[in-house]
Amino acid sequence: MARPLNAARGWRKREFGMSGDMNPAEGVAGNLADILESIARSERDYGRKPGSVTLVAVSKTKSAEEITPALIAGQRVFGENRVQESQGKWPGLKARFPGVELHLIGPLQTNKVRDALGLFDVIETLDRESLAVALAKEISAGARAPRLYVQVNTGAEPQKAGILPEEADAFITRCREVHGLAIEGLMCIPPADEPPSAHFALLGKIARRNGIAVLSMGMSADFDAAIQLGATHVRIGSAIFGARPPHRANG
Repeated sequence: MARPLNAARGWRKREFGMSGDMNPAEGVAGNLADILESIARSERDYGRKPGSVTLVAVSKTKSAEEITPALIAGQRVFGENRVQESQGKWPGLKARFPGVELHLIGPLQTNKVRDALGLFDVIETLDRESLAVALAKEISAGARAPRLYVQVNTGAEPQKAGILPEEADAFITRCREVHGLAIEGLMCIPPADEPPSAHFALLGKIARRNGIAVLSMGMSADFDAAIQLGATHVRIGSAIFGARPPHRANG
């Protein structure tokens, strides 16, 4: 049974605003260490192989200066929502810190595909035919091929991106067989007002049917449950970098 995420888990004690004598850089490094410790604990508790869960540090809306302490502390996998915002900060950071792996976790417009392929190592939000066509066209023309995850709208929320669960199998097959795209993973963002475990379990079922081993699911408030249900990547932002304006999307 997944544990409730509460102050006893350890990392919440370092959240911004709760310690007046801690500067932002120390806060980020401390939060990062606590999150990594919590992930390792969840791996042990649920019989997962040590190191089998990758932390994607969600740095959307954060400046290069705010991200740098996490890089100095050794974090190398990051998630961003917008192509244009990422272009303004990540080329310089990648030059300073080799080995960065950058994930696009926000919606991708077809007119931004070329720019995205030049910057991102993983695109987690493949969710429609037109985007599959655009990606295949650029990759076949010689663009760098990122790793691709299909985003599944497990809650069938009309305001949220993602392929519907009942359409996921056919879409994955078309991506592979029609467009020649290698689908490595699946991603979901459960509804904010529902228990996430059922959505994580549904994503796992779709993955197993399609021979997919990578599951990007779980965020700051629910990553423990996601790890219990097979997450290979958890996307955590506010618990590392501090709270953003209220809006549940991707981290």
